[in-house]
Amino acid sequence: MQEPWKDAVIQQWCRLLLESYRHWTRRDLIAGVGTPEEQARALFEAPFVVVSHGLEDDPVLNFGNRVALNLWEMTWDQFTRTPSRLTAEPPDQAARARMLAQAEERGFIDDYRGIRISGKGRRFLVNRALVWKVVDPAGRRRGQAATFNSWTFVGDPS
Repeated sequence: MQEPWKDAVIQQWCRLLLESYRHWTRRDLIAGVGTPEEQARALFEAPFVVVSHGLEDDPVLNFGNRVALNLWEMTWDQFTRTPSRLTAEPPDQAARARMLAQAEERGFIDDYRGIRISGKGRRFLVNRALVWKVVDPAGRRRGQAATFNSWTFVGDPS
């Protein structure tokens, strides 16, 4: 999907991402102006990473903006079929799970740091990520999301 922001389901999800972020942090992730399509496009084109997953037993990524897709070296279709846990290597998955549980309990955390791996095997260290619980207007859990703008590539995938 070359323009995911045109899909009504993605527009609704982006609204939940933005409203949940504002609910937990009392700040706006992006300017909250425009139509649902314009807001979804602005989130997709934002100059920082935004990723999210749903509530499946093994949560699958359901949104990654352009910066995230480039960082993880995946297309939209590849990214949105990837189990979220696979963004971390097996030795790092337990720490990732603990961080997600902490964000779930508190609503958000804003100091996450951890190693992730791209679809092509490139490892990178995420710095100062903010991870938040995605909720609907009634306060029901819908997933989790993260944003960050600082990362450093580590090691060599070869």
